[in-house]
Amino acid sequence: MAYCKSLDVFSWVQNLPPISEWKTGSMSLSLCSLLNSSQPSLNLTISKNHQSQKLSFAIVADYNIPIFLWTSKPFKPSNKISHEETISNLLVNFIQDILNYGSKNNLFIKFPKLETIPNFSDIFNLAFLTLLFLVCIYEAPSDLRYGCLSALKEQLSGCESRKSSKLLMKLLGSNLEEKWMRSINLAITNWIVELKEVAKHHYSMFRTPSPLFSHAFSTFGLWKVQLYCPLINMDVVSANNHAADERLQFSLKYQQLEGVLQFNHKAFIKEKWVEIMVNIDNIRCDVFKLVDDTLMKERGAGASEKHFPSRISLQLTPTLQHQVLSVSVGKSSENPIMEIGMEKSVEATFQPTNPYIGLNVSAGESTTMSLKPWKFEESVYGYSANLNWFLHDSMDGKEVFSTKPSKFELINPKSWFRDRYSSAYRPFTRQGGVIFAGDEYGESVCWKVDKSARGKIMEWEIRGWIWLTYLPNKYRTFYHETRRLEFREIVHLNIP
Repeated sequence: MAYCKSLDVFSWVQNLPPISEWKTGSMSLSLCSLLNSSQPSLNLTISKNHQSQKLSFAIVADYNIPIFLWTSKPFKPSNKISHEETISNLLVNFIQDILNYGSKNNLFIKFPKLETIPNFSDIFNLAFLTLLFLVCIYEAPSDLRYGCLSALKEQLSGCESRKSSKLLMKLLGSNLEEKWMRSINLAITNWIVELKEVAKHHYSMFRTPSPLFSHAFSTFGLWKVQLYCPLINMDVVSANNHAADERLQFSLKYQQLEGVLQFNHKAFIKEKWVEIMVNIDNIRCDVFKLVDDTLMKERGAGASEKHFPSRISLQLTPTLQHQVLSVSVGKSSENPIMEIGMEKSVEATFQPTNPYIGLNVSAGESTTMSLKPWKFEESVYGYSANLNWFLHDSMDGKEVFSTKPSKFELINPKSWFRDRYSSAYRPFTRQGGVIFAGDEYGESVCWKVDKSARGKIMEWEIRGWIWLTYLPNKYRTFYHETRRLEFREIVHLNIP
């Protein structure tokens, strides 16, 4: 068992004495210790190099011969280590090294002045905690790794860390946020792969170590939810009995779901009530690989063998309902139009001089179907508005997420899900994601609320489920499966 106290690295750095007052060449902070064990602990150490007069931080496994798991870039501070430039450079160092675990591209990172960043100490501590988490996964010896990772996971999934994550994501911006999450979820995927191997050999019950990460904010008439989840950590809801081979397993494991949900909202003040209108701005759902194309080709079945969205279900609910009077939703998308025509003819001829009877028979049947691959439905449960998108097979109209295709369909080169990212009739973007925009799914949900709600802040819950399905794209396999994740976020609305 590991003990990892709530780390406040920022305060520790701030309170370090001036370098001129150091009695030794280094200072250390204990990060993670194993209870009831003779095993060493993990420490954060800051050391000075007497020749270059520079300092460096390091994460060290405190064995008899210390093992340096991570070392910062050397820097030359003023006498006081807590100087703003030193702290800023150290934070950038944390972030760059986290991103480097996922991508080796040099990324430019720039922040505003530290005094303008609210809750900066929380952001600094979270960045270090995340770095420590990745360092433990990739660098720590096995006798330290499992215990410390379990303790770190509890901290990273706690309420305070989630609040700090939202602040850090806002500071990074959306582009770096995506790279940040891909780097972290690559590490989590590697960790889960390792834990599954341990569970298999020890015949123990396996449990996934980390939930998905999501965050939301409400501003300027907009609700936005951003979510990320490694595919390996999603629940399998259906799969066939044909196991995926090793190469296909690799391609399917090293993927990440990325989703963005954006809703516009507005309050209309009436004489006796308030109307709150919410409509879809953008729903985006993509599946991205966590490793590069080269590794996908060498060890996997290719980057195009991956899951695709097959159903999205969202539920919008006011959490306090004593002031809600009613809820109204728009119409669902139209049912498909089907036209069936049949033409049959039989021709026969008989010639006396010919010993053979010539009989020609021809029968023809033609069927045409006009079917949108995605069907949108709205419904109401109590004061909750339910929004559902279902992907249908364009050949027979069946729901994809709940249908088990036959072996013939899986290998048939003319099946709609073969070459699904290059076909002109594909129901996805070329990258394999989906986008539902307000111009097509713009029907509003309207809540009527008692006028006593004016001047107050109302709270809404956005709850959702996303299904991802794998069917072979170019690879020859009979394997198919569907996975699902669930998320929940709270957003707010100011009623004037």
